[in-house]
Amino acid sequence: MADELPPRESMEFDVVIVGAGPAGLACAIRLKQLAPDAAVCLVEKGAEVGAHILSGAVIEPRALAELIPDWQEKGAPLETPARDDRFLFLTAKRAFRLPTPPQMHNAGNYIVSLGNVVRWLGSQAEALGVEIYPGFAAAELLEEDGRIVGVATGDMGIGKDGAPTGNYQRGMELRARFTLFAEGCRGSLSKRLMDRFGLREGVAPQTYAIGVKELWEIPAANHKPGLIEHSIGWPLDTRTYGGSFLYHFGDNLVSYGFVVGLDYRNPWLSPFEEMQRFKTHPAVRGHFAGGRRIAYGARALSEGGLQSIPRLVFPGGALIGDAAGFLNVAKIKGTHTAMKSGMLAAETVAEALAGAPGADLAAYPDKLAASWVWEELGAVRNIRPAFAKFGMWGGLAYAAVDTYALRGKAPWTLRLPHPDNETLLPAESAPRIDYPKPDGVLTFDRLSSVFISNTNHEENQPAHLTLRDPETAIAVNWARYRSPETRYCPAGVYEIVGAEEGNPRLQINAQNCVHCKTCDIKDPTQNIDWVTPEGGGGPVYPGGM
Repeated sequence: MADELPPRESMEFDVVIVGAGPAGLACAIRLKQLAPDAAVCLVEKGAEVGAHILSGAVIEPRALAELIPDWQEKGAPLETPARDDRFLFLTAKRAFRLPTPPQMHNAGNYIVSLGNVVRWLGSQAEALGVEIYPGFAAAELLEEDGRIVGVATGDMGIGKDGAPTGNYQRGMELRARFTLFAEGCRGSLSKRLMDRFGLREGVAPQTYAIGVKELWEIPAANHKPGLIEHSIGWPLDTRTYGGSFLYHFGDNLVSYGFVVGLDYRNPWLSPFEEMQRFKTHPAVRGHFAGGRRIAYGARALSEGGLQSIPRLVFPGGALIGDAAGFLNVAKIKGTHTAMKSGMLAAETVAEALAGAPGADLAAYPDKLAASWVWEELGAVRNIRPAFAKFGMWGGLAYAAVDTYALRGKAPWTLRLPHPDNETLLPAESAPRIDYPKPDGVLTFDRLSSVFISNTNHEENQPAHLTLRDPETAIAVNWARYRSPETRYCPAGVYEIVGAEEGNPRLQINAQNCVHCKTCDIKDPTQNIDWVTPEGGGGPVYPGGM
């Protein structure tokens, strides 16, 4: 079919940035501050800037203040100061308040809608002359002579059979001297770049988590603006990394989420179901009393930290933000580090644009290593691997020693032993988990949840979730693990049909996908590939998310 397609039109820029999240927008803004005449293009797969942004979100304004010192005067939507930190350990019936770890103290931080912050950053970028194209997914790397020279957006109007429909529109080539990738966690092009240029060689495996989130509107009498509550313990066992976050902010809003480390072992575990039953805890359910759920979403998080960060530069470009994995898992924050990485990349690009034609971005990793990002991530580099190695109690003990006695300066660095897809036990060796049925008031099912994520995909298009070998879905996933993808997906994308008749097969409901990328990460044989669907497809998260 490729031979029959018309040639793509192309546009030339100095810099193309893929992804309009905090890192991509901070990069674009900083670049235009330093090089006002540079032609900067930012392409975003979401239908609008902020449509795919899902976060907790407590933001540390350090990077924002460096980028836009007068952000308050300019109306940045950081409106709910953090006031009350709580850290709980839960058993099935009780809650014990623990001392809040120093990394989780939030004095000076703000509870925000990160989607609204990103929309505001988008307006600041456009005011500086950045060209932003939402609704266009970067689907292909452009490479010439071993150098990345830009990206191509996906074709629109391709039917399920792979043939153009009456709505066909050829993608566009966006060519640039430098291309920066800010796709967020497990971006499809970032994944290809890591394979193409061996960017992960010599670094520890990345570990991920899935965060499943709801936004609630509650009665004003129950609202406590500035309350930040985190928990560990129930309903997870002591070998499974994870916990909850719950923030009161804005106009009677509660942002609640549950995070499960994707190195979990039990194939019967469902992060979505764990998230639902957590709300039934006696110490938790009161937050939602009299309220209504108004939004839902999910996303993967890069939790490996400093030792899991890949090589950041390659011929023609660099990785920034969570595409590389700058989350501070001990703080449960990554917006500030992602933004700073984008700003440092922008400074490197500005220097290269002003230099000789052959200038590259080799100074970017050096700038990061000399910045507060590296210092911050270095101090907490052993926290997440310690939990993986020692379990919850051993991890807490190690974290206390590392934080208070060693002050983050241990003369060793712990490594994560294996990628997340290698940790599952066979289904017959793991205890089944009996999840209660949803009541439709406090707890819900997946399909009704996907409905309020505003997820939409053009149905007549090739599936953006593909199997490298369809037979593996049954021969391995079903036979050995009883199809864990039907449980770890928070959107009901994967479904086994025909099992009762003795002829199981995997059905993929790609239209439900909320773009969390969990399947791409956790599939035992890495048989599932997540790629970008038609531009603009996916969830559309409201401002409060």
